[in-house]
Amino acid sequence: MIDALQYEFMQRALIAAVLASIACGIVGVYVVVRKMVFISGGISHASFGGVGMGWYLGMNPIVGALIFTVASALGMGLVTRRTKLPEDTSIGIMWAVGMALGIVFIGLTPGYTSDPFSYLIGNILFVSSTDLILIAILNTVVVLTVVLLYKEFLALSFDEEFGTVVGAPMKYLYYILLCLIAITVVVLIKVVGIILVIALLTVPASMAKQYTHTLWKMMCLAVVFGVVFTTSGLWLSYELDIASGATIILSSVTIFLLSAAFSKMRMRHMSAVAMR
Repeated sequence: MIDALQYEFMQRALIAAVLASIACGIVGVYVVVRKMVFISGGISHASFGGVGMGWYLGMNPIVGALIFTVASALGMGLVTRRTKLPEDTSIGIMWAVGMALGIVFIGLTPGYTSDPFSYLIGNILFVSSTDLILIAILNTVVVLTVVLLYKEFLALSFDEEFGTVVGAPMKYLYYILLCLIAITVVVLIKVVGIILVIALLTVPASMAKQYTHTLWKMMCLAVVFGVVFTTSGLWLSYELDIASGATIILSSVTIFLLSAAFSKMRMRHMSAVAMR
């Protein structure tokens, strides 16, 4: 890995991996605790519409994805909370519409190449300096929002009804959380791609949940695990010359399964000791 870091594109990739791990570790905990995996999947796939829109309008696709993804997340939240349409139905519709619009926009772009579709599976090695600046800004927004609203999000995660009783604006906090998920999805697009975003949002947080149930500790562990997953996957993809996004996810799932097995063995050992 040290030899690979002599290349500038690998240095940018490593920075992107760390930045993405911070966002996915923090927001991923909320996704896992509130069981919002499906809606996160809908948001991530709808973001392809923004990638296509950005490509068509000649802007950075990440900017297009940010605008479209936040709008899609808020749309899903409004439809879910204000209509009788089942949540999975509204998410499925937005999911399909986003992907379809992305394909249409890309098809309408004069002289387009197949490069836009790299956003589906990700290619962290193609991260530019501009992308890094945007990712760093989005990361800052995520971290500051979570720090400022930590107690409110804590109530939203574990006891929304109590939060409503004490006067906390749960409805608006829910919309803010959806926006944070949308921002995190955009941060992760260049790292693992739209299709695999949901894995990096959930695997580090799920692994962290095996070791603690305190929210802030879970976030810290999830960030650490995310860094381990992304950097190890990045190194393996470089050494084996295979797709970076898929390698990051496969390495993360492998480590997660080993951790789950270790955690189960540890629990059995603790139970055996307690029975003596």
